[in-house]
Amino acid sequence: MSREFELCPGRRVGGEQPCFIIAEIGQNHQGDLATAKRMIRMAKDCGADCAKFQKSELEYKFNKKALERPYTSEHSWGKTYGEHKRHLEFSHDQYRDLKKYAEEIGIFFTASGMDEMAVEFLHELDVPFFKVGSGDTNNFPYLEKTAKKGRPMVISSGMQSMNTMHKVYQIVKPINPNFCFLQCTSAYPLQPEDVNLRVISAYQSAFPDIPIGYSGHETGIAISVAAVAMGAKVVERHVTLDKTWKGSDHQASLEPNELAELVKAIRTVEKAMGSPVKQLLPCEMACNEKLGKSVVAKVTIPEGAVLTLDMLTVKVGEPKGFPPEAIFDLVGQKVKKNIEEDETITEQAVENHVKNMKC
Repeated sequence: MSREFELCPGRRVGGEQPCFIIAEIGQNHQGDLATAKRMIRMAKDCGADCAKFQKSELEYKFNKKALERPYTSEHSWGKTYGEHKRHLEFSHDQYRDLKKYAEEIGIFFTASGMDEMAVEFLHELDVPFFKVGSGDTNNFPYLEKTAKKGRPMVISSGMQSMNTMHKVYQIVKPINPNFCFLQCTSAYPLQPEDVNLRVISAYQSAFPDIPIGYSGHETGIAISVAAVAMGAKVVERHVTLDKTWKGSDHQASLEPNELAELVKAIRTVEKAMGSPVKQLLPCEMACNEKLGKSVVAKVTIPEGAVLTLDMLTVKVGEPKGFPPEAIFDLVGQKVKKNIEEDETITEQAVENHVKNMKC
């Protein structure tokens, strides 16, 4: 079982703690502050634990040519990629406003720091944890500097190899033990055959002392729910208010009704995981009383006879007697009274019946 740590004030992840659900708003707010607040409220109302954004300091994330290149996509908010990104990027003051709003309504707030300067700002903003997007997971200087901030980290692993993830672990662990990995495939929308949920198990084996989670870009909720059944302790899904809006992420995002259903399904699966101990449960007693079978006499058995297997059979009997699993133990036992054909074999009818038999 993975170790636990406090990801947000009063909220632990790992071990037997409930799955921490991140609603990734990202830049699906269309660059509009009011829309962003509506999405935070939606995440809260749907039961998510955290509303997350993506913060960039564009001149530190992109070089000049990347910002100047023409951007003619149907999803573009400007003639160049830089204009497009600037339209979607909130200012520091707007981030402070969003964080304050999230705190007022009672949901955790954070963002992926998409470059080192963004991490500096988020640290100043006092977010509860840093999210490392897949694009920075193999950015080792960034990881080292982020880990040294001392805040918990959630690290996605899209586009990475297991060898790289081992290196990430080796870099972060000695600096900051409070982090987890998320299995992730960076495709939007993600096809089921490319999800590779078994990587969750591989991470659990390779990194048994940290929680493992899942960041999904697929459509629907079934795969994310399956990830929780496999032990994911953090689940992140992109969310939107309308999948038809401009933007490449909307198609791979969950609308409010889907997010609410995901949260409900995850909480149901967590209850269903239950205990590894197999035993007759109190809720099964009624069915056992009605349909549970007993050992009964296949033929008339006279007093003093020694039971043989061909004298016995198994049926739903009234009254209840020895359970079916006791039938072999009854062979060789002597009966104390006459037993009619089709009569239940009870303790009172058998000499020196085995005390540890289940009745």
